[in-house]
Amino acid sequence: MPRSLSGRNFLKLLDFTTEEIQYLLELAKDFKRLKRTNTPHKYLTGKNIVLLFEKTSTRTRCSFEVAGNDLGMGVTYLDPASSQMGNKESLEDTAKVLGRMFDGIEYRGFDQDIVEDLGRYAGIPVWNGLTTEFHPTQMLADVLTIEENFGRYKGLKMVFMGDARNNVANSLMVVSAKLGINFVACGPKDNMPDAKLVATCRKIAKENGCTITLTDDVKKGTKNADVIYTDIWVSMGEPAELWEKRIKLLSPYQVNDAVMANANPEAIFLHCLPSFHDLETSVGREIYEKFGLKEMEVTDKVFRSPQSKVFDEAENRMHTIKAVMYATLK
Repeated sequence: MPRSLSGRNFLKLLDFTTEEIQYLLELAKDFKRLKRTNTPHKYLTGKNIVLLFEKTSTRTRCSFEVAGNDLGMGVTYLDPASSQMGNKESLEDTAKVLGRMFDGIEYRGFDQDIVEDLGRYAGIPVWNGLTTEFHPTQMLADVLTIEENFGRYKGLKMVFMGDARNNVANSLMVVSAKLGINFVACGPKDNMPDAKLVATCRKIAKENGCTITLTDDVKKGTKNADVIYTDIWVSMGEPAELWEKRIKLLSPYQVNDAVMANANPEAIFLHCLPSFHDLETSVGREIYEKFGLKEMEVTDKVFRSPQSKVFDEAENRMHTIKAVMYATLK
């Protein structure tokens, strides 16, 4: 059992030990059992949290709101138009005001420096729901999903396909190094994680008996993989003009039948969602009209296949977020 996480911020997984991450995963399993058996667990009744969103989201908002309500807490949601942070009020002042009114703050938005500053000034636990650099709550859900399918995660091979500079790829590399998962970033040479972060993760990985590999070779990268992971090619907040460039750059790294066939037979597919795998979205239809693509980062066949565990993964956001809030607020 690690030392208590009460009062801690949850900003990036680099801040946590292997044992602390494992503790959060065990808590999440317990909360999932309680949820599935309809067992009440309002352990934080009387507490209140605020969700501070500069980027909208389906899974992050719903996960925090349902998890907070399940734990008995009051939940307030502030969208980009509902807060004066950075507009009429400084970040420091906003953090101090919210810290006087709430017991915890979730932030989802842009630079990692913003959530770090919130954590510095608020005086209460602050949780990172997503920044440009990191997405730590997603990682806990991913690892829980992996463990549910394989009975373990240590020693497995996980491959991220596509733009490996983004927050999901960065965080997957970190959590893999911390938990002994062999991580592969498979994408264009110029779209690899920051060299300093790679060096940090390789040092951690060596301590935990695993490896960090960067490659632009799809066949070599995905050979005998246990987990194939991808993300959309243009992230929220990036200009729409990037689509044409990213499609040309990242199409060779689409997750399709050939990629899954090159992986282990029992390999699973993960995606943090949303995904452009068909024409059932306005963005998907617009891309089809401009570029003739019916599918992008993953084919519809793979997305809907038995190997795809994306909806288990999405549900697990709720259970792992509940674990983070309970551990830091209890």
